[in-house]
Amino acid sequence: MRNVGRTILSRLRHLATVALLLTAGACAGIQEPVPESTPLRLLSSNGVRAAIEAVQPKMEMATGLRLSAKFSTAAALKRNIDTGEPFDVAILTPALVDDLVAQGRAVADSRSDLARVGVGVGAREGAPRSDVSTPDALKRTLLDAKVVAYTAEGQSRATVNKALAQLGITAEVDAKSMLTGPGEGPGAVAAGKADLVMTLISEILIPGVQLLGPFPPEMQNYIVFTAVRSPNAKNVEGANTLLRYLTGPEVADAMKAHALEPIGR
Repeated sequence: MRNVGRTILSRLRHLATVALLLTAGACAGIQEPVPESTPLRLLSSNGVRAAIEAVQPKMEMATGLRLSAKFSTAAALKRNIDTGEPFDVAILTPALVDDLVAQGRAVADSRSDLARVGVGVGAREGAPRSDVSTPDALKRTLLDAKVVAYTAEGQSRATVNKALAQLGITAEVDAKSMLTGPGEGPGAVAAGKADLVMTLISEILIPGVQLLGPFPPEMQNYIVFTAVRSPNAKNVEGANTLLRYLTGPEVADAMKAHALEPIGR
């Protein structure tokens, strides 16, 4: 019993000491350290990935915000949002943003068109430059290639399919096609696994790959990228700051440097 009494007395003294220290700390104005701010969650199409990654350090320094970005096809990101993946800002295509707004998953008056880009053809750096400037030239180039890469799913796929149909070579190209995951086509060309890649021009410009040119004008289709805020953004002010920066001159310059055409507000 004597030992039990000593233990209880010791615990009481400890609690009293803790209480005294807490009181002293409060009187001295000491506060719990504030945890580091949670980064803004950006879900973005691969079409603007190179431009966003190029400007991200400057963006974070200018805004004081940290950015956690996830890149994929716009369609894949839209499915993720539909199944509940949280985000602060998304960069998708206008039709997908329209759907998010209709579902109440995006704020209508926060949307801004950022840039547009066309579809082009790329080949391995150092390979002979083939002509793709006219439908006949593009047809010859595609038929001469042994392996042609393009995404199984992506914003460029519809334009590629339509072009092949217009040229009357859908079956021929299908027979030697390499369907790739999001953004992987240019890498397959750089690695020598494919002779050509057809995808968004902004995705072609990577080390080891040369741009042969855009699709001929009569076969071209431009993809627009639109930024929008989530109604459930954890940091609304931060998300709005990011949206303003995305429509500013620094990002516009980065878009131009990566073959995207900025869209003026």
